[in-house]
Amino acid sequence: MPRLAIYQPDIPQNTGTMLRLAACLGVPVEIIEPAAFDVSDRNLRRSGMDYLNHAAIARHISWRSFEAWRQDAGGRLVLATTKGAIPYADFAYEPQDIILVGRESAGVPDEVHQVADARVFIPMQEGMRSLNVAVTAAMILGEALRQTRSFPAPARSQI
Repeated sequence: MPRLAIYQPDIPQNTGTMLRLAACLGVPVEIIEPAAFDVSDRNLRRSGMDYLNHAAIARHISWRSFEAWRQDAGGRLVLATTKGAIPYADFAYEPQDIILVGRESAGVPDEVHQVADARVFIPMQEGMRSLNVAVTAAMILGEALRQTRSFPAPARSQI
């Protein structure tokens, strides 16, 4: 199943929303610190609500720490970026992919761009800069889960 990685998040509400998304979809999350806020339940609870208890979250103290983990764990790094080369829906996702979203204020540094195995973007109207990072994560994760057939099975009450 694809994973979501969040690079040095700036806004706790966006991070909480992405954690709620991941909990609902059963997607593991890697948080790459340092964050611009204390990554604690108190700061994430408002948007993550009680879903945070169901999210599989791993924290990495730095980009280097995350990269060391990724090298051991395997999996391609798929960077969501406005400077991407491939529209996200045209990319062929694999179950072990790690979808990386950047900071709300600055994206990711060149060092991260250089090690990404793929850089995908969401096509938008001309003159628009970017989507909210949580919206971006939802769109790309949805496509990755669809392609890899990794959506969770619906609960019986939903059938």
